[in-house]
Amino acid sequence: MAITVVENSERGRFEARDEAGEVAGVVTFQVTGPIVVFTHTEVDPRFEGQEVGDALARAVMDDARDRGRTVVPMCPVLSEWLDKHKEYDKLVARSTRRIK
Repeated sequence: MAITVVENSERGRFEARDEAGEVAGVVTFQVTGPIVVFTHTEVDPRFEGQEVGDALARAVMDDARDRGRTVVPMCPVLSEWLDKHKEYDKLVARSTRRIK
């Protein structure tokens, strides 16, 4: 199955779509300046096991890299994916603590 990932900025999310244009999964986000926070990942149960989550994660991280953004992965699904894909380490904010 071919998956296409597109940004839907009006809804604050990236959408994975199948060949028919049906939404198979989403990653929601918020942008503040050069920071993008990925807040939630969801794959439609009908598409589980078809690499939709992987396609979404790779697409959002490639987009962040292309735009020169720092990523804050609040979503546990994306955080776990990033633990296995060290090629994106330079993009990820590893601490969100305030410095006094």
